[in-house]
Amino acid sequence: MKLTVVGCSGSYPTPGNPGSCYVIEQDGFRLVLDLGNGSLGPLQDVLDPESGDGSFAVLLSHCHVDHCADVAPLYVMRHYGPARQAVRLPLIGPSDVAARISAIYGMTDPADLDLVFDVRSFEPGAMAVGPFTIQVARAVHPVEAYSIRVSAGGRSITYSGDTGPNAALATLAAGTDIALFEASFVGDANPVDLHMTGADAGRAATAADAGLLLLTHLVTWNDDDVVLREASAEFSGPIERARPGMTITV
Repeated sequence: MKLTVVGCSGSYPTPGNPGSCYVIEQDGFRLVLDLGNGSLGPLQDVLDPESGDGSFAVLLSHCHVDHCADVAPLYVMRHYGPARQAVRLPLIGPSDVAARISAIYGMTDPADLDLVFDVRSFEPGAMAVGPFTIQVARAVHPVEAYSIRVSAGGRSITYSGDTGPNAALATLAAGTDIALFEASFVGDANPVDLHMTGADAGRAATAADAGLLLLTHLVTWNDDDVVLREASAEFSGPIERARPGMTITV
């Protein structure tokens, strides 16, 4: 299973680093986890978003723009582009996906998304998408949001999405090979039920007995070295910082 980081900037894109977008590949099938603002361009270096061969699907952890905005231009690409596709692309996420994406696009009728996407909501238990098994847990965030575990071939990657600290994340991530956890905050004086610190991410990775902690969604106004130090104080395993273009195979 191969993970590619397309974009990992926290809260808004920065030069060379789009909003959240990750691709997980197994047996020629690709899952796109989130499609934040600015990510559709560099995503095209990883896969063909216009493809109609059924070789990929899009999963959204939640519908804040830094995680979902580029679904709107993907609609334009697949509906109006020269390679216009009759095959609908699976788009799976919270129950409000259709309403939120249509609002970003400016559609008067969310049902128009059905021309391009097969829109589905996350289900309790395990879901099969291509060769992957998908499991989710409700995240702690101001909108309906989910942490996502992706498994295939005896390996797994667990993506926190945006979330405040919560026990369900470690349960979902138990034994995961890669804990792709956000770390937007530092220190202690932070809003509750919004984001994690590096220390929170480290504690969750330790509780999950994760193999690798890959810190993501780091914001520009924090010092990354501080985030890494906080995480290292709580997790004794290997820790890396996500970077656009990086790939990891497990």
